[in-house]
Amino acid sequence: MPVQALIDFPQGSGRCHRAFFRPRQWLQADRLADVPRVIAAAHEQARAGAWVLGFVAYEAAPAFDAALVVGPADTRLPLAAFAVFAQPGEVPAARAPAALQAGAWAPLLARDAALEQIEMIRRAIAAGDVYQVNLTTRLRTRFTGTPAAYFDCLRRAQPDAYCLYLDGGPWQLLSVSPELFFDWTPDGAVTTRPMKGTAARHADPRADAAARQAMQASAKERAENLMIVDLLRSDLGRIAVPGSVHVPALFEAQALPTAWQMTSTVCCRSRAGVGLADVFGALFPCGSVTGAPKVAAMSAIRALEVHARGVYCGAVGVLRPGGHATFNVGIRTVLVDGRSGSAECGVGSGITWDSRGAAEWEEWQVKQRFLERAGALSAPALRHAIAPLPHGGTGPG
Repeated sequence: MPVQALIDFPQGSGRCHRAFFRPRQWLQADRLADVPRVIAAAHEQARAGAWVLGFVAYEAAPAFDAALVVGPADTRLPLAAFAVFAQPGEVPAARAPAALQAGAWAPLLARDAALEQIEMIRRAIAAGDVYQVNLTTRLRTRFTGTPAAYFDCLRRAQPDAYCLYLDGGPWQLLSVSPELFFDWTPDGAVTTRPMKGTAARHADPRADAAARQAMQASAKERAENLMIVDLLRSDLGRIAVPGSVHVPALFEAQALPTAWQMTSTVCCRSRAGVGLADVFGALFPCGSVTGAPKVAAMSAIRALEVHARGVYCGAVGVLRPGGHATFNVGIRTVLVDGRSGSAECGVGSGITWDSRGAAEWEEWQVKQRFLERAGALSAPALRHAIAPLPHGGTGPG
């Protein structure tokens, strides 16, 4: 029996690793008006004892606030989808690497066009229109074989992440995001951990330590991180018990196999009567993938980016029996499209006044190294057997 869904999430000092096979129900929103209802229904199913796994796409944002401007949604996907399972099954053994073929990844935005967009954002910042904008693009490759096998490779390439696999029939979602969007326990404790600030890892321990120290000491990286911390403090205030919002950790360095990432932790206790749709309404999309102020930043993103983000920059997560909700920020997330024989993944960074185009482009290359690492874990003779798809244009946006 094929796996329908699989999670491998941090849980306390260990991992929550579960496989799921036959959903008893799918909850899906294809219209903005249906998104809050579907999220609330998913939460009710979990509170009643079910395991619920799914996602909310970036383009669902106006369902919570009409001022949050987005582009057209990815027509291959619903705006939100959740699979409801009675219980997990036995986790299968890892699939053979030869079960997949993935080619080289090609960006849908050329370097020169990306640099021009970065300068446009810097001009908007100089004009006082916005403080930070998270600019992204999509990467694409041809793909054949078994998506679950590729998920195994991605999961090994990005250990300790919030990993979720979901088979939606014509599409498969493979998320290995290291960034926590929010964890919300039934007693009302909310934890968010935005990730802003990046440095490449090095094989030499001294160079690696120096890269970490430089990232944590960088005024640019700290300012970029602090802007999003302040945004999340404000967002959490919409659902928090007054006085409960606090920042227990600031400017920490998280070690990933290919990059150092700067994280901070922002927490609160939710008020009585707050539901999961209310939590999404307060926080979605995560400020780390929009910029600040959120409304102005999302307006700038809409003007620049021509491709739908979809699950990328949305939220992917699990609701455990009893209602405990954990969602990642949908970065380091691959969407496999079986109809076109392709796979897509997003990459981007927060642009501030201190940003420089060449450095931001290099950061994008660092962030996509997890794909190269996953490719190295697949069959070496096959991983470049398929030519990349042509990119979809190089103009601004």
